[in-house]
Formats: sequence, structure tokens, C-alpha cells
Amino acid sequence: MSQSKVLKRTEVPAEHRWNLEDLFQSQQAWDQEYKEVKELLVKAQTFQGKLNTPEEIKACFELEDEISQHVERLYVYAHLHHDEDTTNPTYQSLSQKGKKLNVEVNEALSFITPEILALSDEQLDSFIANPILSEYQFTLKEMKREKAHVLSKAEEALLAQVGNLSQAPQTIFGMINNADMKFPKIKDENGNEAELTHGSYIQFLESPNRDVRRSAFKAVYETYRKQKNTIAATLTANINKNIFYSRVRKYPSVLEMSLYGDNIPKEVYTNLIDTIHESLPLLHRYMNLRKKLLGVEELHMYDLFAPLVEEYKWDITYEQAKQMISEGLSPLGDNYLNPLQEGFNNGWIDVYENEGKRTGAYSWGAYGTHPYVLLNHKDNLNSMFTLAHEMGHALHSYFSDNNLKYRDAQYTIFLAEVASTTNEALLMDYLLKKSTDPKQKMYLLTYYADQFRTTVFRQTMFAEFEKIVHERAEQGESLTSQDLSQIYYDLNVKYHGKGMVVDQDIEMEWARIPHFYTSFYVYKYATGFSAATSFSKQILEEGKPAVDRYLGFLKSGGSDYSINILKKAGVDMSSPEPIREAMAVFEDVIKQMEQLTN
Repeated sequence: MSQSKVLKRTEVPAEHRWNLEDLFQSQQAWDQEYKEVKELLVKAQTFQGKLNTPEEIKACFELEDEISQHVERLYVYAHLHHDEDTTNPTYQSLSQKGKKLNVEVNEALSFITPEILALSDEQLDSFIANPILSEYQFTLKEMKREKAHVLSKAEEALLAQVGNLSQAPQTIFGMINNADMKFPKIKDENGNEAELTHGSYIQFLESPNRDVRRSAFKAVYETYRKQKNTIAATLTANINKNIFYSRVRKYPSVLEMSLYGDNIPKEVYTNLIDTIHESLPLLHRYMNLRKKLLGVEELHMYDLFAPLVEEYKWDITYEQAKQMISEGLSPLGDNYLNPLQEGFNNGWIDVYENEGKRTGAYSWGAYGTHPYVLLNHKDNLNSMFTLAHEMGHALHSYFSDNNLKYRDAQYTIFLAEVASTTNEALLMDYLLKKSTDPKQKMYLLTYYADQFRTTVFRQTMFAEFEKIVHERAEQGESLTSQDLSQIYYDLNVKYHGKGMVVDQDIEMEWARIPHFYTSFYVYKYATGFSAATSFSKQILEEGKPAVDRYLGFLKSGGSDYSINILKKAGVDMSSPEPIREAMAVFEDVIKQMEQLTN
């Protein structure tokens, strides 16, 4: 049953709370482990200046892993307790203590990488081939790969000092966007004056009332337009900072520098953009369908989030959500469903909102114990998909942790959204096949189609914008607010097609996207969604062979480069195929919507 009122933390029934005693039995146990870490840090210092034999390196890595695992447990326990009730002073303090210890450990162990990188290539190669270090072969290979872009000790020290300066563009944008930006009031559905904020903007765009949508859209972009020169200067400063780092560290371009950490070939990025270009007619077809469903003569940019079906009330209790997810994920077989049930029934999940609890949802945990999931569950479709999504993350960690040593179990951000989104895709397929109510089916199809629009097409458009503006700056061309607006407007026309009105105001949207200050990151949403859609399609069509490959992916953690892990499992992100497979699913969704409207 859903909660009728928000409970105090002490009132939450045990079956709706996660069990943090699986991490530490008591506060005393936490304090004892904290003390042990402090002692181990002293021991770590004895390795300084000695990392030049396989035996010393192995012993040092083993100690580093031991310390890291302790710190992870301490840190996660403190933060989970803090997030379940942020007003609790005991856990506010414990969380701060965990944070400080984390910083202290990072500083104490910071000598390891530079000391190993100071070795000659010949020595490094001999250590990589040495059986004593076989367990750490991937770590050493990674260090050697990074070596080409590590500078001398003095230069690295200088770059470290520039670190604070390099945060300036993002910090300044954050202050303009979150603190100084004030939007005018607008009229809501009832004609009353309403506050327009970052949080309420999307809610207004989802309004069934077109005047409300238009007013919110115009008010937001007129406000950004007043700051266009300042924000353009801030974004350009961020681009120039990226160029500085890429040149100093001897990368061919900012894009290649950004992809280097995960060892992602440039083709993955360019393939995504090219393949989405060839699929734009599908998005245009969806825009035409959207226009028809909304019953408007012209489709505008402020109509993109408008509801396409009358509000469909679908109450799904937490118990029903667990049941439907289990049924939806049944193609993955018992090897997946058994740990899923263990998670549902054995204290992995903190279910409902309570006073002081952190908002949103996430999956997190520490190696050596099961993962944890924080929810703020409501009895609706969105919350059910959130549960499926977070359990995807949790089971990815569960399989990686149970099949790999600590160091190899940590998967990259490039892979992180694949397992969670595969769960959503399988659940969606199950719900669509099971649904007999045309209204319910249309509600589901709309939800799914908009995920393709926002996660694949929109994020790829962002990724293309980033690529264009960086390339222009690298070639020494100017980037005024007019340049940025023109580039952004032209991309919107290209992506959304001639079947809709691309309002001039949308040219200012680049000014409100915080992700542009974490450059070349957004493409991972689109590749992750495409890889997940490809996996789910293979699982549903092939059965066991595809399931075995997928479980192999979940068990691979970060034991190889992300692109290789996916390739072994049957999804080659260096080719256009996974994106084309995702587009085939999108086309099928559109076809089903068209059939229901005819």
C-alpha cells in the first residue's frame, strides 16, 4: 500500500527500509574499521620510493585495495544513513567524517601512480608480462596507456595548481543559472500567477493548456537572451580550457582527450551522429504523429512535452510493481531472477519517502556486500520504471562484485546505464504485449517514444553541438552568442524537420544546458540507451544464447575496456548496428501508435 502521509524515519516499517547492518553491525564496528584504516595509511607510506620491483608493486597494490575497500564501506554506510534522514545530526557528522577520510586516503596513496609511471617503458612492459603481477596486468596496461599524456613532475604540479582556475567556467555558469537567474511569473491553467523556476518549467511544458506552454517557453528563453553575451563568454571559456588541456597533454583534439579515459574510439562518437542523421526521417514521422494527436495545425517547440493522451490513471502499488518487473524480466531466466528476488526481499531497498529523506533514486553499495537502492516510491508507472532501472544498476554491481576481484569489478560510466536501461526495455516490451486497453497501450507507447526522442535524438543533437563548437574553436574561429545561437538553431531545424515550426526562441537553449560544462559526456546517454535496446531485442529474439552473452556482460565489470566488454556480449558500439537496432524498435513503436490512431 502507498503511504497516505509522510512518516518520520523512526515510524518507517522494517520491511520498507534497507538493512545497513549488512555493512556494519553497529556504530562501534564502524569506528573500529575507521581506526584500522588510519593504521593502514601509515603502513602505505613505507612503500614510497620502493615501487621498482614486481614484489613491492604487488604488495603495494594489495594494500591499496584493502584500504580502498575499507574506505568504500565506511563512506557508503555513512552516506546511506545520511540520505535516509538528512536532518539527523549524528549521520551528518559521520558523513563528513567519511568524506574527510576519503580525501585523506586519496592524498596518502597519490604517490603510487606517478612513481610507477616514472619507470621506463621496458620496465613497465616486463612488469606487465610478469606472472607475479598477473592479477594487476590490466591496471599496469592502463597506466602505460596514460603515460603518453602524463607530463614531468614539475609540469604536473603546475597543472594541479591550475585545477581550481579550470573549474571557474562551470562555477560561474552555476551561479548565473541557479542563483542569479530569475524568471518572470506566468499565468497557470486557472489564470493565476505562478512562479516559473527551473523545476517548474518542464511541468509547465507538460501542461495540456497550450497558452501555458507557450508562455513558459517564451519567458524562459527571453530571460536567457538577456544574459546571452555573459553565458556565451562562460561557455567559450570552458571550451578554451578544454583546448588548453588537450594541447598541453598532447591529444589530437578535445574530443579524443575526452574519449581517452574510457579508451573509446572516435568512431563511436561519429557513428552515433551519422547513424542518427540517417534515422532523422523517423523523428520527423514522430513529429507529424505528435501534431496529429495534439490536433494542432502547427507543431511548435513548446509542444514537444505536451501529453498526447488524456491523463491515464494507472495505480501500481509497490508490491504490484515488483511482481510486474519480475514477470517483465523473466526472459533473463532464474540466474537473474533469483538475485532480483533476493534484492526485493532482503533489505536492499529503502522504499518510501520519509521526513528528511533525500529526493530522487539511486543504486549504490560497497564491494563485499550487496548493493543498496534508494527510492521515493509513488504508486505510478514512472516509479515502477525507476525501480526496474535502479535494480538494473544493482544487479550489474552484484554480478560484477561476485565474479571479479575488487579492482576489476568497477565498471565505467560508459557502461553504467546499459544494464538499467535494458531492464526498462524488457519491462516495456512485456507491458505492451500484455496490455489489452487501447488507452493504456497508447499511454505506454507515448512514454516509450518520448524516451527515444529525449535520450537518443536530443542527446545526440547536444553531442553534435559540442563537436561543432569545439572544432570551430580549435580552428581559431570565433564563438559569439550569435554564432552559438545560429549553430544551435540550425541543428534543431535539421533534427526536428520541416513538418514543425522551429521557434526562433529555441536558439537560446544552448545557454541553459549544464551538461555542456562537462564536455563530451551526453553522448553516453544515447549510446547506453542504444546498447540496452540492442541487448533487449537480442534477448527477446534469440533467447538463451543472447541471455548468456548478456549475463557475461554483467559479470565483466571493468575487467577490460568498455567497448571490448560490449563487443564480447554481442553489441559492437564501434559499428552503427546497435543504433540501427534501437531505431528499428523506435519505428515499431511509431507504427503501433499510428495503428491505434487510425
